[in-house]
Amino acid sequence: MSTPTAPSIRVLIVDDQMMVREGFSVLLNAMPGIEVVGEAVDGRQAVAQVAALRPDVVLMDIRMPELNGIEATREIVAADADAKVLVLTTFDLDEYVYQALRAGASGFLLKDASARQLADGVRVVASGEALLAPTVTKRLINEFSKLAQTPRSPALARVGDLTERETEVLVLIAQGRSNAEIASHLVVAESTIKTHVSRILVKLGLRDRTQAAVFAYEARLVTPS
Repeated sequence: MSTPTAPSIRVLIVDDQMMVREGFSVLLNAMPGIEVVGEAVDGRQAVAQVAALRPDVVLMDIRMPELNGIEATREIVAADADAKVLVLTTFDLDEYVYQALRAGASGFLLKDASARQLADGVRVVASGEALLAPTVTKRLINEFSKLAQTPRSPALARVGDLTERETEVLVLIAQGRSNAEIASHLVVAESTIKTHVSRILVKLGLRDRTQAAVFAYEARLVTPS
């Protein structure tokens, strides 16, 4: 008796350059367990395509006509809290990427990423994790968190809702550590960390680990290095 195969991760590619869309489409369709279900040439079309196709992951360019990737991400996430957007950018220290993370993107990749990095990024985001591990992402968050010289007062007030252990876990999330790594560091079960993460997101009104990391920097719980 054969084992049923897991459904493919359905991907929507959003970019105003046809060669980029076609290139990513060829790369991803060649990867096992991933299927490109549609393309969009701008943010406005992306919002409509997400509503029509319900992709698992949206690969989103930032600089586009009609509606840029930041606003498109914000609209997509507002319409569907479970939507997962992976931002594509040419520059690793791009201030617009930081804005996209705050708008609800689950992470970002450079456009010159290898086929394997692209596929791995799609799989990570599709699984519900944030794409925070790469050093370049940490550098981006570090760089642009420096723009906020003082903590945002709403952020400080919400930090007070966390327990000491939840605050500790939040700091480790911001450092780009996975649940398994946090569990090892704190010498507790991974299931315990998952519970802490869920409670942190609920208490702070955040949608995922990426926003939790950005929140930690903006609240100055983590000092940029």
